[in-house]
This record gives sequence, structure tokens and C-alpha cells, in this order.
Amino acid sequence: MLIVLCEQTGKWPAIRVVHSPFERKCMKLAIMQPYFLPYIGYFQLMNIVDKFVIYDNVQFIKDGWINRNRILVNQQDKMFTLPLKKDTYTVLINERFLAKEQWRKEQRKLIMQIEQNYRKAPCYREVYPIIVDCIQNDSERLVDLIEYALRQLRVYLGISCELILSSTLNVDQSLAGQGKVLSICKEMGATQYINAIGGVDLYNKKTFRDQGIQLSFIKSKEIVYPQFKNEFMPWLSIIDVMMFNPAEKIQEYLNRYELV
Repeated sequence: MLIVLCEQTGKWPAIRVVHSPFERKCMKLAIMQPYFLPYIGYFQLMNIVDKFVIYDNVQFIKDGWINRNRILVNQQDKMFTLPLKKDTYTVLINERFLAKEQWRKEQRKLIMQIEQNYRKAPCYREVYPIIVDCIQNDSERLVDLIEYALRQLRVYLGISCELILSSTLNVDQSLAGQGKVLSICKEMGATQYINAIGGVDLYNKKTFRDQGIQLSFIKSKEIVYPQFKNEFMPWLSIIDVMMFNPAEKIQEYLNRYELV
């Protein structure tokens, strides 16, 4: 909304345009825990927003997707896991460290599995060095390794959102759940907050609306592509998508979703 004021200055009227204090530039925000080489739905969320907050100062969830994912091995989906130093269950994600010696062995094993199982994939030659670079990064802290991988893949996939660690934001860290998400939204100046569909029961649209923020949830549509001659295994790590599809095709996949 614009307010137009006219002031008589000499012979000609001067027109001064003042923007309403309620008028804000649209800024879409997402917040997600850091996942290592996650499935394509994670990148769909990154692709739809202006700023993407990597939620690194919340409690680490054991047996979640933060430090593990799935790839094709011998025509079946197989889990790989980043080994971590033992710690108490209360530590935050950004306080978890890789088990250095064990991770070195797992690095070699994972790279060998990728080479053996994807070397005949159509995009292997282009994608393999990128994935190896993500895996062999010498970070010791888990979130640093994941952030590096997300930044590298963001470039390859043509995603332009800004990545920010939540631990760097000036928000009340004693908050939790919806309250903390709202606090981050306000700190970032978000006008729309977009969450993965799994959070539909965690957040209230009216509560966000009362704070001047539109709340939406992203729901991925079916994505199917040839995986050699195998029966298709959906929602594997982005590694699988990249090995079988050029970047231009993946851009199409990034837009296969609906907002609810």
C-alpha cells in the first residue's frame, strides 16, 4: 500500500511517495537439521526459499538422517553411516564429532561402493569427483562436513538460496519447537516459512499468521527415473539422483512438489 502526499512548493506541486510500514519485501525461509547427502526432497526445500537455515544447535537425533542415508548396492538399497565419537544423548548436532580413524576406513569403503555400483550410470564421470570431494573433506565436526557438502551440491544443482547456521543467529537459544522457529523467522525477516511435510502436525498456521508470517508445507510429488534395469528404489540419497540424471533434469525434479 502506498501513501501519496502532495506538498505545494512554489509553482509546481511536489509529490512524495511514502511506503506503508506494513509493506515488506517477500522473503521465503526454511529451517532444517543438517543431513549428509540427503534425498532430493531436502534440495527441493532449499530450492524454493531465499534463505535456508541449517538447524545445527538442536539435539542430535540418534538413528535419524543426520549422519546416514541410502544408496544402491548390488541392486538393493543399502544404508551408509558416518561413524561418530561416543557422546551423551543430550549433546547438540554442532557438538558431534566424527570418529576419525573409523571414518577414514568408512570413507574408503563408501567411495568404493559408489564406484563399483554407479560406474556404469550415465552421469558417473561428471558426478563421481563431486561426491568424492564431499566425502573426503577433512572436517572433524559433523556439521562442518555436512555444510560443506550442501554448499558444493547447491552449486552443482543450480540452487541460489543463502545458507546460514542457526548457531550464528541472535535468537533466544532457550526457546524450543515452534517458539524457536518463530524467533528465527523474525530474526531473518521472513514473510513466509516453508517446512517439510513431516512438520504439518508440529506448527500452527494461525500462530504464524498472527505474527505476519505465512506457513506452508512442501510435499514432494513422485519422482521416478531409470536405475539401470532395476526395479526403481525411491528417495535414495541425492547421490543416486545425480548419477542417473543430468543437472538440467534434476532442476525439473526440484520443481515437482506442491505447497499445502
